[in-house]
Amino acid sequence: MRARWLPDFPDGERPWTPPTKDSSVNPPKPEAPADSSYTLADPVRRDAIVKAFKHAWSGYERDAFGCDDYHPVTKTGSNLTTHRGIGYMIADALDTMLIMGKDLSAEYRRARDWVAKDLDFDRDGRYSTFEITIRVLGGLLSAYALSGQDEIYLQRAKELADRLLPAFNTPHGLPISNVNFHSEPNPNWSAEPVSTAEAATLQLEFKYLSHITGNSVYWRTAEKVMKVVKDGLKGDNVVDGALVPIHMSAQTGEFLATDIRLGSRGDSYYEYLLKQYLQTNRTERVYRVMYDQAMGALHKHLVFQTPLNKLTYIAELEATHSARIKEKWRVSSKQDHLVCFLGGSLLLGVSEGRSLNRADIQSRPSRDRNDWRIGEELTKTCMDTHKTETGLSPEIAVFYTAEDPQSKTKDWYIKNRFDSRYILRPETVESLFLGWRMTGDSKYREWGWQVFQAIEKHCRIPGGGYSGVESVTEEPVKHTNIMETFFLGETLKYLYLLFDDSRTIPLDEYVLNTEAHPLPVFTPNLATGFA
Repeated sequence: MRARWLPDFPDGERPWTPPTKDSSVNPPKPEAPADSSYTLADPVRRDAIVKAFKHAWSGYERDAFGCDDYHPVTKTGSNLTTHRGIGYMIADALDTMLIMGKDLSAEYRRARDWVAKDLDFDRDGRYSTFEITIRVLGGLLSAYALSGQDEIYLQRAKELADRLLPAFNTPHGLPISNVNFHSEPNPNWSAEPVSTAEAATLQLEFKYLSHITGNSVYWRTAEKVMKVVKDGLKGDNVVDGALVPIHMSAQTGEFLATDIRLGSRGDSYYEYLLKQYLQTNRTERVYRVMYDQAMGALHKHLVFQTPLNKLTYIAELEATHSARIKEKWRVSSKQDHLVCFLGGSLLLGVSEGRSLNRADIQSRPSRDRNDWRIGEELTKTCMDTHKTETGLSPEIAVFYTAEDPQSKTKDWYIKNRFDSRYILRPETVESLFLGWRMTGDSKYREWGWQVFQAIEKHCRIPGGGYSGVESVTEEPVKHTNIMETFFLGETLKYLYLLFDDSRTIPLDEYVLNTEAHPLPVFTPNLATGFA
């Protein structure tokens, strides 16, 4: 990892520094580069995020340490199976503590000790292949990278990955949704549809593990999935050879005639196309091409605006199961909160991790300019969904179209109480963080602070922890009594990075997995398994 210039900070502020194998060695401070474009921290707001993390963690550590889930209202914990915890909460939070630094050193040491002494994967229970990969495997690998290569994290990561490999023992190598760490997968499980996002959102983790261990099995396993996906783009159920349904057949390797969306079960497929290209130092061009083709088709088929205020949103294509090609899908103006990752992802795709100014954007090809424009507009729309009684955004919003009489007075609405939940999701603040890093525009920090203040007001539980709320339109709120692991692993991490110095986790040196776990960029020794 190359040395970085760190500017002098007032009042003893010390920014995050990249880890080294021997953390006792302080390398000499390098000269400032000619292009010293960076953004300074906002210490007051950044430190408020650290205090929020400490409040969340203190409740969890007191009431549920080692458990997978935390219920802050009742001050209890629970696990994914009848066995003890498998590290969901702790593994998801390790790198957040490492990034936040010395103020959490004691909490980090206790969490690290739990991983070393209590975490094992010898469990007779079914676990989500996808969730345990992005949360636990991703968290362990990121902790390994950010801790200066603490071997306990690599050891646990290898143990987990080896337990996950049987999930890929299907006719085409597409992973089954759930795996039992005590037994081989039931052959009947491969008859179940495979979520596209779940199958194609394991690659960053497995490929980085392959790189640091030298074991090509992890790489080949991940790449085999992507070959099946790429071959499947030729199928009749794929729009423009790029927009894919949310399910595949593990038996045939083909895409099934199901919905096409960038929300649940579809989102991170597109995210990882770009990030696989960035992770391997832009050597796997095939993923950049697949990503660009997908975004081109997205502009053509899924980008819409509301009649009233011209808010840009991403529609869905609902499967009709019609035999006629042109009638296979109907457009739905429903948008999951999950889609809000896309605003930042589009900006990242244009910049590839580097800050850009308006002149840079205007000199780019039209494809890049379109991606940038939609990225900024979509992020603005996602902030608009925070215009509720609580300042929190709903799980799902539906946008009015020209056919709706209400479109003359409103842009969007919440269809039912279930859609009105707020579960501490990170996708909007993820895009705010990326928007800030890519542009330096202060509006992204202001928006992020608004979101954080709403969380503090409505989600903070006295005594420790944070909870989601049942409805963003009702005050006083009713709490869901669940603090999702991604609140510590993603939401607070993105908010911290939004207000910290931009040299913390530089985006040309790290790629964040879909659970916000930073993994180093590397040049692979292995070639892409297909072209």
